[in-house]
Amino acid sequence: MSFSSVSQLREELNKTAGIETLNKFFDDGSFCETDALLCSEGGLAEAVTGYGTVMGVPVYAFAQNSDVAFGAMSKAQAKKIARLYDLAKMTGAPVVGFYDSCGGRLEQKNDLLSAYGEILGRASSISGVVPQLSVILGTCLGTSALTATSADFIIMNKDAELSIDVAGDCATAEHNAKHGIADIVCDDKDASIQKARELITFFPSNNLDVAPVDDACEPDYDEECVVCSIADADSFCDLDEKCGEGACVAFGRVKGETVGFVETWGEIIDCKAARKVAKFVRFCDAFSIPVVTVVDAKGFKNLSSAAKVTSAYAEATTVKVAVLSGTAVGPVYIALAGEASGADMRLAVEGAVISPVNPKALAFIMAEDKMNVPVEEQDKVAQEFAQTELSAVNAAKCGYVDDVITKAQLRAKVSQALDMLSSKRVETLAKKHSTI
Repeated sequence: MSFSSVSQLREELNKTAGIETLNKFFDDGSFCETDALLCSEGGLAEAVTGYGTVMGVPVYAFAQNSDVAFGAMSKAQAKKIARLYDLAKMTGAPVVGFYDSCGGRLEQKNDLLSAYGEILGRASSISGVVPQLSVILGTCLGTSALTATSADFIIMNKDAELSIDVAGDCATAEHNAKHGIADIVCDDKDASIQKARELITFFPSNNLDVAPVDDACEPDYDEECVVCSIADADSFCDLDEKCGEGACVAFGRVKGETVGFVETWGEIIDCKAARKVAKFVRFCDAFSIPVVTVVDAKGFKNLSSAAKVTSAYAEATTVKVAVLSGTAVGPVYIALAGEASGADMRLAVEGAVISPVNPKALAFIMAEDKMNVPVEEQDKVAQEFAQTELSAVNAAKCGYVDDVITKAQLRAKVSQALDMLSSKRVETLAKKHSTI
């Protein structure tokens, strides 16, 4: 396809799916295209790149043109996207990619490998420097999937496909959500774009900046939900809801400021849940987002996953506040709230229990005479033993908890801790990265 004038080229560009996507993503009138006239073999480039603002936050973004050669990766597309990453690296702003492509232009042969390599190399180089977000609107298979999953978080349209195996049956949004690859699944393309707008506002522009501050509002107090007693109402953005059991992660706000929440709810933390917690804590640490951890768990299901969670908390130098809301048993306390976690403040809700092993097992060891009752009464006796001998008050007396408070006091106490710790500075040993 040839164009007789620049105006004709621009007219055709404005009809593409990529332009439509980015106009929906950016604030009205803020989108500015980069490499607008760069063409691919036979006509328009297979992606649109540019920058603008999202709710006032500067962002770089690219969107594949599914209606131009089916969005296939090419040398031209790679050049546009690579330059976008270079700009993000120099200016320190997030990168958002919208994927909808049939794969690559195979006629370009090995040049196609170089094209993918250009993007992957740049994405890796700015990982932890600027936030990266991938939004899968349609098909994203093969090496394109590898590129997309190099981002920090992934949003998928429920009808989209994402898999490195182009012939496999594990590309669905549901499958990717269950395995912790897709962090958020939305009902359609427009909902996916809007969720990307929402999520990006929780992030600082780069690792030297601070996250945007929103208007503060009172929480939705809920007797059953500890996090709801702390965070601003309607400020949550849940991640990986379908992946793992025993723990959840979410971004939220406390008095308008971004906080990463990790919540456990009294069960065993399985392998997938442990991995998503570790990944989330590392992201928050990279961008100095405070982490508030609600601790109530019986233990970890998998030893290696538990080690990864312990390492993620121990290595993180961001602000960390632990809230012991139920029972913290052995490794759970150590990993999420104890000395190894590096928690800056440990608050316990009245009635919380801290035990080196399962409280019932400890009751059989330390109070054998009391546990010499009918089997149906043992749980009640063990609970009474835990509340007496393993209470948060006793833990506080030994220095394992900083304060024991009511749930009604939680928001004020957590907010005060976050304010006081906002200037936290920690020197770490010189190293490239941990190996755990």
